Amino acid sequence: MSFLRRRKPPQPPLDTSKTQNSGYKDEGEKPTRGKAEKVKRWSCVDSCCWLIGFICSMWWFLLFLYNAMPASIPQYVTEAITGPMPDPPGVKLKKEGLTAKHPVVFVPGIVTGGLELWEGHQCAEGLFRKRLWGGTFGEAYKRPLCWVEHMSLDNETGMDPPGIRVRPVSGLVAADYFAPGYFVWAVLIANLARIGYEEKTMYMAAYDWRMSFQSTEVRDQSLSRIKSNIELMVATNGGNKVVVIPHSMGVLYFLHFMKWVEAPAPVGGGGGSDWCAKHIKAVMNIGGPFLGVPKAVSGIFSVEARDIAVARAYAPGFLEKDVFGLQTLQHLMRMTRTWDSTMSMIPKGGETIWGGLDWSPEGNYNCGGKKLKNNSTQANGQAGKGSSSFTNSVNYGRILSFGKDVAALHSSKIEKIDFKDVVKGSNPANNCDIWTEYQEMGVVGIKAVADHKVYTAASVLDLLHFVAPKLMARGSGHFSYGIADNLDDPKYEHFKYWSNPLETKLPHAPDTEIYSMYGVGIPTERAYVYKSTPAAVCSIPFQIDTSAVGESEGSCLKGGVFSVDGDETVPVLSAGFMCAKGWRGRTRFNPSGLRTYLREYDHAPPANLLEGRGTQSGAHVDIMGNFALIEDVLRVAAGATGEDLGGDRVYSDIFKWSEKINLQL
Repeated sequence: MSFLRRRKPPQPPLDTSKTQNSGYKDEGEKPTRGKAEKVKRWSCVDSCCWLIGFICSMWWFLLFLYNAMPASIPQYVTEAITGPMPDPPGVKLKKEGLTAKHPVVFVPGIVTGGLELWEGHQCAEGLFRKRLWGGTFGEAYKRPLCWVEHMSLDNETGMDPPGIRVRPVSGLVAADYFAPGYFVWAVLIANLARIGYEEKTMYMAAYDWRMSFQSTEVRDQSLSRIKSNIELMVATNGGNKVVVIPHSMGVLYFLHFMKWVEAPAPVGGGGGSDWCAKHIKAVMNIGGPFLGVPKAVSGIFSVEARDIAVARAYAPGFLEKDVFGLQTLQHLMRMTRTWDSTMSMIPKGGETIWGGLDWSPEGNYNCGGKKLKNNSTQANGQAGKGSSSFTNSVNYGRILSFGKDVAALHSSKIEKIDFKDVVKGSNPANNCDIWTEYQEMGVVGIKAVADHKVYTAASVLDLLHFVAPKLMARGSGHFSYGIADNLDDPKYEHFKYWSNPLETKLPHAPDTEIYSMYGVGIPTERAYVYKSTPAAVCSIPFQIDTSAVGESEGSCLKGGVFSVDGDETVPVLSAGFMCAKGWRGRTRFNPSGLRTYLREYDHAPPANLLEGRGTQSGAHVDIMGNFALIEDVLRVAAGATGEDLGGDRVYSDIFKWSEKINLQL
């Protein structure tokens, strides 16, 4: 493999006939220990190289065979095992006579868009216009520290570091595949092409997903490019307005855009209050974290989510200590804490939305309950039967707890200290070579965080300001997480409020439709149980306590993570509340009464490996290949309305949970 350093072949064994003065009693004894270990080490390296090379060679050989086959053979084999496969949505709808009508705009989310190098330091020699993110990720393996350096932004400004320019890949290829064989938008693009779409009627609104939303305009004019391309597509397609399809964080990015485009220059796009009404038919949000995700908190706090926590449990110390000379999690923390976009997904609305110490909207959700199917539509927006059974209450409002017992303890019995007044820096926690802001907190600061015990959606903001001050100092100028008392207050004209649906109004575009489309039926991270790591260890001082599990088989607490219904990344509450209640009808957040629709997709995993990632998946990214979702998108792009689709389709308890939230509308 090219990224493995070539070593000299091992030296031949020592001549044992020349060991009279070696200290061995007999001439036949083995050679010196140091040289024997060296021979053994060369042998291990050679074996490792051979094994890796063999695996890679077999992988590429099998891939070659697969690509060399006629396209019909894999499908023939699959159908022989599973039975006839249904027509893809594009084929099905073409038979019905549907054709392309409204131009389509894709808005990718965080991490799914490719980034390429335009200027770099000496260690990145030869990488001009090569992908640093997306594709094969080869450079991350060949020169990992160089890769981390170039994928990081400036920790003071949130913009380019000196001498480095990394820019988003343009065109549909920017986010059709995340890596070879792992689709993001590719399946949807292919199905749109079946009914007549082509590149001139599809546009990938690529942007640098690491940056704060307004900064993408300052540096790259990304928002201006979206505005110009939409105007061009409408003008060259008979005046047909666009259908915008944002995914994941792209949902928040496009919310920001809709306020930016109305706002006067130079801060805004100068399009005026009727721009959205003139140019947008529908916004079909997929997997939208409208109100944020608890995952963002654990990501900033300890660079963890459930998967990483499980990996650490199976291989303790592997990600923290030297592996090939790298302390992986520390490098990741240093890099990702320069990505201001992560702050856009911190939970919004505080305890009003997410619950407090002793309550939460989803508090009675039963992770082990058998779902009751509810395929009926609810076009009038009335609450349906829901899907979950109920059990004892879970304190989901405690987004972060130090200790399993504290996660369940009544709030009156929890002792807390005011960690915010603790003096940092005294008695450094460790002497790690890789700088993270935890080095500056000191032992006292780290202990104070753990002693505080419990954090809700309100207090977690104070926590993040304490442990990640540089990141949050930048973020406070670009994002906000509250609920507006008076949306007519001039302060809400500032761009930092534009991506928070609780602090801004939808545009005056009464004919535009807003869809919230997301998967349900998958355990999704909602709250965490944490523990402290020993101060003497050179590691991140906090981590998810994977030993914390619930008492019963159907418990929502597994591996230190409390789960709730969602798409594996975004809880139902965040994805569905605004369309279920916050924007439903004429509210102060939706004064012109844009019609809103909930379209939930009940997760069904693939029946076998031949189905790939499945055609009925509700998972956060895999849903982009969900046939039902693709059909909904194609029908709206071809001219259908939400009423034509049948209105709402709901499987979860989103309407019941929304009613528990006391929000002034």
